[in-house]
Amino acid sequence: MASIGMVAALALTGCSATVAPQPTADAAPVGSIDAAAAAALPADIKAAGIIKAASDIPYPPMEMYDADQNVTGFDHDLAQAIGAKLGVKFELQKQSFAAAIPSLQAGKHDVIMSGMNDTKERQQTLDFVDYFHAGFTILVVKGNPEGIGGVLDLCGKNVAVPKATVQADILRGYDDDCIASGAGVVNVMELPGETDVQTAVRSGRAVAEVVDSAVAAYTAQTAGDGEMFDVVTDPDNPAGYSPVYSGIGILKEKSELSNAILLAFQAVIDDGSYQQILAKYELSDYGLDVAGFNLGS
Repeated sequence: MASIGMVAALALTGCSATVAPQPTADAAPVGSIDAAAAAALPADIKAAGIIKAASDIPYPPMEMYDADQNVTGFDHDLAQAIGAKLGVKFELQKQSFAAAIPSLQAGKHDVIMSGMNDTKERQQTLDFVDYFHAGFTILVVKGNPEGIGGVLDLCGKNVAVPKATVQADILRGYDDDCIASGAGVVNVMELPGETDVQTAVRSGRAVAEVVDSAVAAYTAQTAGDGEMFDVVTDPDNPAGYSPVYSGIGILKEKSELSNAILLAFQAVIDDGSYQQILAKYELSDYGLDVAGFNLGS
């Protein structure tokens, strides 16, 4: 039997979330070209002058649309800062999360930047330049009428998750613990996207969803002017359950590109712009001190 700790250590994936358009964000801080990072960039990317990133927009606060329907958010701003170090445009392009890896394999995109968690399974296909470290949280309808206080309170209840994410695997990993409690297993509802998930929770078809901590906090603060959802605060896990790494995914055969992005991200950390971007979105608790590479487990 997998223990709760072992199961929770599995990473969540990114997925899209829908909220009201946000005001246009301030310009992201960027710096000058970093010579070492720019020199490491593959010739085809230099010639194209752009890194095309598959991104399941919107997934606030990581990627979202402003009031004018321009892409903004933490990932967007970080991409601009990394692109500036490389001397090329770094553009987030809308792509469903389930098709993100196939889009790289087909040559449609160069990287994935969409709140994707770095896992050993994904490392069989991708390398990750890790830039974020956060846990996951339970999101419930405003007022928490079911009195959900932690993961085991989901046993025997309907819980919605987006299709093609690993939230479903995480929840099913609690089956033995739920059965032992006598409440029955979590009934995992895999729905097409985050909009469907939130609708299921709001309508009462599901009692909760499980989502990355940063996304849960943002959704609770902004959806319906903060009147739609509550974040479940578990006193034993105040920062969320089992923090995991998220990163920019690059096909393993594109090692030159991975190295260039790693160097560029470290340069963004070194000049302080990374810390400014984290602070702008109130995500400073989830930042890294050093650029990471395949840190997922």
